[in-house]
Amino acid sequence: MTKGSSTELIHAGESDIGDAVPLTTPIYETSTFVFENAAEVAAYNQGKSTKYLYSRYANPTIVSVERKLAALERAESALLFSSGQGATTTILMAHVKAGDEVVCSAAIYGGTLHLLGDLLTRFGVLARFVTIEELAEPERVLTAATRLVWFESPINPTLRCLDIAKIAAACRARGVLSVIDNTFASPINQQPLALGVDLAMQSATKYLNGHSDVTGGSVAGPSALVDPIAKVRRLVGTVMDPYPAYALGRGLKTLPLRVARHNANAQAVAEFLAADRRVSQVYYPGLRSHPDHAIAKRQMTGFGGMVCFDLDGRYDRAEKLYDRLKVIKRAASLGGVESLISMPVLTSQWGHTDDQLRAAGVTKGMLRLSVGLEDAEDLIADLDQALGN
Repeated sequence: MTKGSSTELIHAGESDIGDAVPLTTPIYETSTFVFENAAEVAAYNQGKSTKYLYSRYANPTIVSVERKLAALERAESALLFSSGQGATTTILMAHVKAGDEVVCSAAIYGGTLHLLGDLLTRFGVLARFVTIEELAEPERVLTAATRLVWFESPINPTLRCLDIAKIAAACRARGVLSVIDNTFASPINQQPLALGVDLAMQSATKYLNGHSDVTGGSVAGPSALVDPIAKVRRLVGTVMDPYPAYALGRGLKTLPLRVARHNANAQAVAEFLAADRRVSQVYYPGLRSHPDHAIAKRQMTGFGGMVCFDLDGRYDRAEKLYDRLKVIKRAASLGGVESLISMPVLTSQWGHTDDQLRAAGVTKGMLRLSVGLEDAEDLIADLDQALGN
């Protein structure tokens, strides 16, 4: 039967794969998938088929990258999300309910703090924020109502480090879920699951992708804990789109090489700043002067690409340096090939009260530097001129 041009343009060639066997996973930019007959659909619904139904449920491009992430994290399972906040929200929705208590580090990414403190409390979730000092003795912060502990290490933006294995063990002993935001370290520098943490979450926007052109999030862990998150992701639709998933999968292939350069550059920049009289304080886990250097050395294989420094707590000095930079870009986010700088009080800690800033260890003169892959000498020269006399 001869078909009309409209019919041909819609259907011709769409399923003709032929002998093309791609080296890399193609972008399956499709919302839905085709079945041959009703029996195939029934088999899918019964969990007896490897076919795909709908991209909000699963998509071959996304699944390919999730498998890569699971291998990287040494995990049974991993999931991708449309953003880091999407990952955080979906994890919490899957594992806590009204009346459950979430213990969270007070020194935490601002988005996580507001999600727990301002939004989820509307649904009856109890959020309790504890200091770094309190988390040093994690068994003391857990109560009968505690369902989940959420923390970071290294912490945004101060780079303070917590004893991951100690927190994980305390949670495991009390039947409490432990979840770490491992964004700052990446799985190359730190393997939280091997240290006993139940779930490792990351903003895939940052080091995992590494090129400042993808927004995403991930979680990895045992299937028994990841599967409930997958069910919630299907319901709320926080899955990543196939196109950014493809870009993320490509970025992951160079992650070890990129992280090694981030580590080396950040160490050089941190040492320069630490030796400069114009800088009052430098926070970098690779410096012996860092309060948690021993902890970081024990649980990390590299100290990361993030450097935080303080200019006497003075906003005017921080603003002046920020505005003078020529190579380092003024932008939020982190983990890309280019060096980025931000003032936490204008970004991640914007809107925080003075008490919240103190609890997070953040001052108004603090700057957070994501050290990129440029020549370290150029970054140091840029900081030198921006610091002025």
